[in-house]
Amino acid sequence: MKPIRKAVFPVAGLGTRFLPATKAMPKEMLAVVDRPVIQYVVDEAREAGIEHLIFVTGRNKSVIEDHFDIQAELEATLRERGKLEQLTILAEDLPKPGSTSFTRQQTPLGLGHAVWCARELVGDEPFAVLLPDMIMQGRPGCLTQMMTGYETFGGNVIAVEDAEPEHIHRYGVVGIGEQTGNLFEITGMVEKPSREQAPSNTIISGRYILQPEIFDILSDQGTGAGGEIQLTDAMITLAQTQRFTGVRYSGHFFDCGSKVGFLAANVAFALERPDIAPHFRAELQRLTRLSPDPS
Repeated sequence: MKPIRKAVFPVAGLGTRFLPATKAMPKEMLAVVDRPVIQYVVDEAREAGIEHLIFVTGRNKSVIEDHFDIQAELEATLRERGKLEQLTILAEDLPKPGSTSFTRQQTPLGLGHAVWCARELVGDEPFAVLLPDMIMQGRPGCLTQMMTGYETFGGNVIAVEDAEPEHIHRYGVVGIGEQTGNLFEITGMVEKPSREQAPSNTIISGRYILQPEIFDILSDQGTGAGGEIQLTDAMITLAQTQRFTGVRYSGHFFDCGSKVGFLAANVAFALERPDIAPHFRAELQRLTRLSPDPS
Protein backbone atom coordinates (compact mmCIF):
# COMPACT_ATOMS: atom_id res chain seq x y z
CA MET A 1 0.00 0.00 0.00
CA LYS A 2 1.60 3.24 -1.15
CA PRO A 3 1.55 6.20 1.27
CA ILE A 4 -0.42 9.36 0.47
CA ARG A 5 2.27 11.98 -0.18
CA LYS A 6 0.55 14.37 -2.61
CA ALA A 7 -2.56 16.52 -2.40
CA VAL A 8 -4.40 18.36 -5.17
CA PHE A 9 -6.11 21.70 -4.52
CA PRO A 10 -8.48 22.78 -7.34
CA VAL A 11 -8.29 26.60 -7.07
CA ALA A 12 -9.23 27.66 -10.61
CA GLY A 13 -12.83 28.67 -9.84
CA LEU A 14 -13.99 32.18 -10.68
CA GLY A 15 -15.72 32.89 -7.36
CA THR A 16 -18.70 34.57 -9.01
CA ARG A 17 -20.84 34.25 -5.88
CA PHE A 18 -18.51 36.73 -4.14
CA LEU A 19 -18.38 39.41 -6.81
CA PRO A 20 -17.29 42.20 -6.72
CA ALA A 21 -14.89 41.14 -3.93
CA THR A 22 -13.40 38.43 -6.18
CA LYS A 23 -13.05 40.60 -9.29
CA ALA A 24 -9.32 40.99 -8.60
CA MET A 25 -8.88 38.77 -5.51
CA PRO A 26 -9.14 34.96 -5.74
CA LYS A 27 -11.90 33.63 -3.51
CA GLU A 28 -9.36 31.26 -1.93
CA MET A 29 -7.49 34.29 -0.59
CA LEU A 30 -10.47 35.80 1.22
CA ALA A 31 -9.66 35.94 4.92
CA VAL A 32 -11.34 33.96 7.68
CA VAL A 33 -10.33 36.13 10.64
CA ASP A 34 -6.72 36.80 9.57
CA ARG A 35 -5.81 33.77 7.46
CA PRO A 36 -6.74 33.05 3.83
CA VAL A 37 -9.23 30.26 3.27
CA ILE A 38 -6.64 28.28 1.31
CA GLN A 39 -4.21 28.40 4.25
CA TYR A 40 -6.66 26.48 6.46
CA VAL A 41 -6.97 23.76 3.82
CA VAL A 42 -3.20 23.52 3.31
CA ASP A 43 -2.72 23.31 7.10
CA GLU A 44 -5.10 20.34 7.17
CA ALA A 45 -3.12 18.60 4.43
CA ARG A 46 0.25 19.20 6.09
CA GLU A 47 -1.09 17.95 9.43
CA ALA A 48 -2.00 14.69 7.66
CA GLY A 49 1.58 14.23 6.44
CA ILE A 50 1.18 15.54 2.88
CA GLU A 51 4.61 16.33 1.41
CA HIS A 52 3.74 17.76 -2.02
CA LEU A 53 1.07 20.45 -2.53
CA ILE A 54 -0.34 20.64 -6.07
CA PHE A 55 -2.47 23.67 -6.97
CA VAL A 56 -4.62 23.61 -10.11
CA THR A 57 -5.01 27.31 -10.87
CA GLY A 58 -6.52 29.59 -13.49
CA ARG A 59 -5.99 33.11 -14.70
CA ASN A 60 -5.63 35.84 -12.06
CA LYS A 61 -4.58 33.30 -9.41
CA SER A 62 -0.89 34.23 -9.17
CA VAL A 63 -1.46 35.77 -5.73
CA ILE A 64 -1.95 32.22 -4.38
CA GLU A 65 1.51 31.30 -5.58
CA ASP A 66 2.88 34.50 -4.03
CA HIS A 67 1.22 33.67 -0.71
CA PHE A 68 3.16 30.40 -0.46
CA ASP A 69 6.49 32.08 -1.24
CA ILE A 70 8.97 34.21 0.70
CA GLN A 71 8.35 37.97 0.63
CA ALA A 72 11.80 39.31 1.39
CA GLU A 73 10.88 43.00 1.71
CA LEU A 74 8.01 42.29 4.09
CA GLU A 75 10.12 40.01 6.26
CA ALA A 76 12.98 42.53 6.36
CA THR A 77 10.57 45.26 7.46
CA LEU A 78 9.09 43.08 10.19
CA ARG A 79 12.55 42.16 11.41
CA GLU A 80 13.64 45.82 11.52
CA ARG A 81 10.55 46.73 13.53
CA GLY A 82 11.04 43.87 15.98
CA LYS A 83 7.77 42.11 15.03
CA LEU A 84 9.15 38.65 15.66
CA GLU A 85 5.78 37.03 16.38
CA GLN A 86 4.53 37.88 12.88
CA LEU A 87 7.79 36.61 11.40
CA THR A 88 7.34 33.30 13.21
CA ILE A 89 3.79 32.94 11.87
CA LEU A 90 4.94 33.56 8.31
CA ALA A 91 7.75 31.03 8.68
CA GLU A 92 5.42 28.34 10.05
CA ASP A 93 2.96 28.81 7.16
CA LEU A 94 5.65 28.60 4.48
CA PRO A 95 5.93 25.20 2.74
CA LYS A 96 9.35 23.62 2.38
CA PRO A 97 11.32 24.54 -0.76
CA GLY A 98 10.28 22.40 -3.73
CA SER A 99 7.13 21.07 -2.04
CA THR A 100 4.60 23.12 -4.05
CA SER A 101 3.63 22.83 -7.72
CA PHE A 102 1.23 24.88 -9.83
CA THR A 103 -0.52 23.88 -13.05
CA ARG A 104 -3.25 25.55 -15.09
CA GLN A 105 -6.81 24.56 -15.90
CA GLN A 106 -7.18 26.77 -18.96
CA THR A 107 -10.92 26.20 -19.33
CA PRO A 108 -13.37 25.79 -16.40
CA LEU A 109 -14.76 22.37 -17.34
CA GLY A 110 -15.56 21.11 -13.84
CA LEU A 111 -13.97 19.49 -10.81
CA GLY A 112 -13.18 16.25 -12.61
CA HIS A 113 -11.29 18.12 -15.31
CA ALA A 114 -9.38 20.17 -12.69
CA VAL A 115 -8.22 16.95 -10.98
CA TRP A 116 -7.23 15.47 -14.36
CA CYS A 117 -5.06 18.54 -15.03
CA ALA A 118 -2.83 17.43 -12.12
CA ARG A 119 -2.14 13.97 -13.57
CA GLU A 120 1.48 14.57 -14.62
CA LEU A 121 2.37 16.01 -11.21
CA VAL A 122 0.65 13.23 -9.26
CA GLY A 123 2.04 10.38 -11.35
CA ASP A 124 1.30 6.73 -10.58
CA GLU A 125 0.47 6.95 -6.88
CA PRO A 126 -2.59 7.52 -4.70
CA PHE A 127 -3.31 11.12 -3.77
CA ALA A 128 -5.66 13.36 -1.83
CA VAL A 129 -8.01 16.01 -3.17
CA LEU A 130 -9.09 18.86 -0.90
CA LEU A 131 -11.72 21.32 -2.11
CA PRO A 132 -10.51 24.79 -1.08
CA ASP A 133 -14.00 26.13 -0.37
CA MET A 134 -14.42 23.72 2.54
CA ILE A 135 -12.56 24.47 5.76
CA MET A 136 -12.83 22.33 8.86
CA GLN A 137 -13.01 23.22 12.52
CA GLY A 138 -11.89 20.31 14.68
CA ARG A 139 -8.85 18.25 15.58
CA PRO A 140 -7.48 16.11 14.18
CA GLY A 141 -8.24 17.41 10.70
CA CYS A 142 -10.51 15.56 8.33
CA LEU A 143 -7.72 14.27 6.09
CA THR A 144 -5.85 12.88 9.12
CA GLN A 145 -9.01 10.99 10.09
CA MET A 146 -9.35 9.70 6.53
CA MET A 147 -5.83 8.28 6.64
CA THR A 148 -7.11 5.74 9.19
CA GLY A 149 -9.66 4.53 6.66
CA TYR A 150 -6.98 4.27 3.99
CA GLU A 151 -4.61 2.37 6.27
CA THR A 152 -7.44 -0.03 7.20
CA PHE A 153 -8.95 -0.81 3.80
CA GLY A 154 -6.72 0.80 1.15
CA GLY A 155 -8.44 1.73 -2.09
CA ASN A 156 -10.30 5.03 -2.22
CA VAL A 157 -11.65 7.02 0.74
CA ILE A 158 -14.27 9.78 0.87
CA ALA A 159 -15.27 12.02 3.77
CA VAL A 160 -19.05 12.06 4.28
CA GLU A 161 -21.67 13.65 6.46
CA ASP A 162 -25.45 13.52 6.79
CA ALA A 163 -27.57 16.28 5.24
CA GLU A 164 -31.19 17.28 5.49
CA PRO A 165 -33.19 15.41 2.84
CA GLU A 166 -34.35 18.64 1.18
CA HIS A 167 -30.71 19.61 0.50
CA ILE A 168 -29.25 16.39 -0.91
CA HIS A 169 -30.01 17.36 -4.53
CA ARG A 170 -27.02 19.75 -4.28
CA TYR A 171 -24.43 17.06 -3.56
CA GLY A 172 -23.02 13.68 -4.43
CA VAL A 173 -24.80 11.05 -2.31
CA VAL A 174 -23.49 7.60 -1.30
CA GLY A 175 -25.02 4.25 -0.51
CA ILE A 176 -24.06 2.69 2.83
CA GLY A 177 -22.76 -0.85 3.21
CA GLU A 178 -21.00 -2.75 5.99
CA GLN A 179 -19.91 -0.43 8.82
CA THR A 180 -16.91 -0.57 11.16
CA GLY A 181 -16.98 2.27 13.67
CA ASN A 182 -17.00 5.52 11.71
CA LEU A 183 -15.97 3.69 8.50
CA PHE A 184 -18.27 1.98 6.02
CA GLU A 185 -18.14 0.46 2.56
CA ILE A 186 -19.72 2.70 -0.07
CA THR A 187 -22.13 0.63 -2.16
CA GLY A 188 -23.05 3.30 -4.70
CA MET A 189 -22.79 6.97 -5.59
CA VAL A 190 -25.17 9.37 -7.32
CA GLU A 191 -24.33 12.93 -8.35
CA LYS A 192 -27.01 15.47 -7.29
CA PRO A 193 -29.97 13.07 -7.19
CA SER A 194 -33.54 13.99 -6.50
CA ARG A 195 -34.77 13.28 -2.99
CA GLU A 196 -36.62 10.21 -4.24
CA GLN A 197 -33.62 8.76 -6.13
CA ALA A 198 -31.01 9.26 -3.38
CA PRO A 199 -29.69 6.04 -1.82
CA SER A 200 -29.32 7.77 1.58
CA ASN A 201 -28.99 11.25 3.07
CA THR A 202 -25.19 10.86 3.40
CA ILE A 203 -23.30 13.29 1.19
CA ILE A 204 -19.72 13.69 -0.06
CA SER A 205 -17.97 16.46 1.88
CA GLY A 206 -15.10 17.70 -0.32
CA ARG A 207 -12.23 15.46 0.83
CA TYR A 208 -11.02 12.47 -1.18
CA ILE A 209 -8.22 9.90 -1.27
CA LEU A 210 -8.09 8.47 -4.79
CA GLN A 211 -6.09 5.88 -6.69
CA PRO A 212 -4.31 7.04 -9.87
CA GLU A 213 -6.54 4.94 -12.13
CA ILE A 214 -9.06 7.78 -11.80
CA PHE A 215 -7.00 9.76 -14.35
CA ASP A 216 -7.59 7.21 -17.13
CA ILE A 217 -11.31 7.41 -16.47
CA LEU A 218 -11.33 11.21 -16.39
CA SER A 219 -9.47 11.39 -19.71
CA ASP A 220 -12.58 9.99 -21.44
CA GLN A 221 -15.20 11.24 -19.00
CA GLY A 222 -18.16 12.98 -20.64
CA THR A 223 -19.97 15.92 -19.13
CA GLY A 224 -22.49 15.32 -16.37
CA ALA A 225 -24.55 17.51 -14.06
CA GLY A 226 -24.28 21.20 -14.93
CA GLY A 227 -22.61 20.39 -18.26
CA GLU A 228 -19.27 19.83 -16.45
CA ILE A 229 -16.90 16.88 -16.08
CA GLN A 230 -17.89 15.59 -12.66
CA LEU A 231 -15.44 13.84 -10.36
CA THR A 232 -18.28 11.81 -8.83
CA ASP A 233 -19.14 10.31 -12.22
CA ALA A 234 -15.54 9.10 -12.61
CA MET A 235 -15.58 7.68 -9.07
CA ILE A 236 -18.75 5.74 -9.92
CA THR A 237 -16.88 4.08 -12.78
CA LEU A 238 -13.80 3.40 -10.62
CA ALA A 239 -16.02 1.86 -7.93
CA GLN A 240 -16.83 -0.99 -10.33
CA THR A 241 -13.30 -2.34 -9.79
CA GLN A 242 -12.01 -0.75 -6.57
CA ARG A 243 -13.28 -0.33 -3.04
CA PHE A 244 -14.54 3.03 -1.78
CA THR A 245 -14.69 3.65 1.97
CA GLY A 246 -16.73 6.39 3.60
CA VAL A 247 -15.44 8.17 6.71
CA ARG A 248 -17.85 9.92 9.06
CA TYR A 249 -15.41 12.50 10.37
CA SER A 250 -15.46 14.26 13.73
CA GLY A 251 -15.62 18.04 13.37
CA HIS A 252 -17.53 20.63 11.40
CA PHE A 253 -17.07 21.93 7.85
CA PHE A 254 -17.88 25.43 6.67
CA ASP A 255 -18.71 25.95 3.00
CA CYS A 256 -16.79 29.15 2.30
CA GLY A 257 -18.04 29.07 -1.28
CA SER A 258 -21.33 30.47 0.03
CA LYS A 259 -21.73 33.82 1.73
CA VAL A 260 -23.53 32.39 4.75
CA GLY A 261 -20.93 29.63 5.18
CA PHE A 262 -18.09 32.13 4.86
CA LEU A 263 -19.60 34.45 7.47
CA ALA A 264 -20.31 31.52 9.80
CA ALA A 265 -16.68 30.39 9.47
CA ASN A 266 -15.45 33.83 10.47
CA VAL A 267 -17.64 33.79 13.56
CA ALA A 268 -16.71 30.21 14.54
CA PHE A 269 -12.97 30.64 14.12
CA ALA A 270 -12.98 34.05 15.83
CA LEU A 271 -14.76 32.57 18.85
CA GLU A 272 -12.04 29.93 19.32
CA ARG A 273 -9.28 32.54 19.34
CA PRO A 274 -8.42 33.51 22.94
CA ASP A 275 -6.89 36.81 21.82
CA ILE A 276 -10.13 38.16 20.34
CA ALA A 277 -12.98 35.88 21.46
CA PRO A 278 -14.08 37.78 24.61
CA HIS A 279 -14.39 41.14 22.85
CA PHE A 280 -15.86 39.60 19.71
CA ARG A 281 -18.51 37.69 21.67
CA ALA A 282 -19.54 40.90 23.43
CA GLU A 283 -19.80 42.68 20.08
CA LEU A 284 -21.93 39.88 18.64
CA GLN A 285 -24.30 40.12 21.60
CA ARG A 286 -24.55 43.89 21.15
CA LEU A 287 -25.27 43.56 17.43
CA THR A 288 -27.86 40.86 18.04
CA ARG A 289 -29.74 43.18 20.39
CA LEU A 290 -29.57 46.12 17.97
CA SER A 291 -30.15 44.41 14.63
CA PRO A 292 -33.76 44.19 13.45
CA ASP A 293 -35.04 40.96 11.93
CA PRO A 294 -34.78 41.49 8.12
CA SER A 295 -37.84 39.28 7.58
